[in-house]
Amino acid sequence: MTKWREIKLGDLGEVVTGKTPSTKVDAYWCGDIPFITPKDIQSSKHIFETERYLSNEGMLSVKGSILPKNAICVSCIGNIGYVSMTTKQSISNQQINSIIANDENDANFVYYLMKSLWPYFKNYEGQSTTLSILNKSQFSKIDVCIPKNKDIQKKIAGVLGALDDKIELNNKINNNLEQQAQALFKSWFVDKEYEVERETTLGVVCKCELGGTPSRIKSEYWGGNIAWINSGEVNNFRITKASEYITEIGLKHSATKLLPRKTTVLAITGATLGQISLLEIDSCTNQSVVGVLENETLPYEFIYPYICYNIKELLSHQTGGAQQHINKQNVEQLTLSLPKSTLIKDYKNIVAPIFELIAKNCFESERLASLRDALLPKLMSGEIDVSNVDISALTSTDKLSFTED
Repeated sequence: MTKWREIKLGDLGEVVTGKTPSTKVDAYWCGDIPFITPKDIQSSKHIFETERYLSNEGMLSVKGSILPKNAICVSCIGNIGYVSMTTKQSISNQQINSIIANDENDANFVYYLMKSLWPYFKNYEGQSTTLSILNKSQFSKIDVCIPKNKDIQKKIAGVLGALDDKIELNNKINNNLEQQAQALFKSWFVDKEYEVERETTLGVVCKCELGGTPSRIKSEYWGGNIAWINSGEVNNFRITKASEYITEIGLKHSATKLLPRKTTVLAITGATLGQISLLEIDSCTNQSVVGVLENETLPYEFIYPYICYNIKELLSHQTGGAQQHINKQNVEQLTLSLPKSTLIKDYKNIVAPIFELIAKNCFESERLASLRDALLPKLMSGEIDVSNVDISALTSTDKLSFTED
């Protein structure tokens, strides 16, 4: 039977609050040292890339906030509770509290412990009517229960890590496949002249649909079996699950449209403006998303990279004050040199298997993430005993075995 003990988060290691180097010193922002913001820690276990990077000079300007490899970063202002681990020496901004695990605790276990605190973080976030802030002192005093034995911590992290490792491998494979598909589109339809059927616009060839949101005051419109996504989902590489579900009557009595799988979706307003993704499920969308449907003339394998390649042109039409936006007409009026049908067919035959393999990997990752999320609270509470788990077997997700207490 594994023995557990109650401690404070601050007892797990050193807690570091990030700091932003002066943005007025250009020399600080020209290196290869990751500068981590909450946006960089929302997608995966490890932080492989960040939007901005610092020079050594920039890092040393905030040297009290330097993070080593395997520091656990937690967003603590605004959207609280997103967690990732550093993969190299880094700096985070002041919206993040990080834990540098001490020798008594396993860093990977601490990462999953932070993930298990998601309900607490979300509840804390909901307690404020203004911007939610979990400061260093409050963060450090959070009570947690952990195994006394570091080897048990490693085994728990190993079970969950085997799943995350496969997800990250799928992500790497998909990024490579995506680059191949985009490169093929560019080589066929951008870098060289091709046979053109006619000069037209996207809206003439394809149906473009603007989404909508069923009334929130009508409870009968929500909780059905029809997938519905908000514009935030378009941030995802591919869309494999719904934000929420609506009913048939909700679909009928609102402006939203049910878009088929393989529709290219584009966010047209707000923080997600310009984000592009592919539906891998049939789904409705909200009014901040335009869907471009494939047809016999133009398949999604052409539409998706075409929109990606022309996104700068679309964004040149954005208007508005505090909230910039484009509209459905901008998408429909995008000029299109329509290739000959034989050329599109030949191109599709090459790239279709790439896109389908990407979709397969995305759904596998979704299943693995669901399994990980189901195991997380059971492992972190000691409900599942891992004392007999063979760590060497954890390199393969089909070799996991453990018992419930």
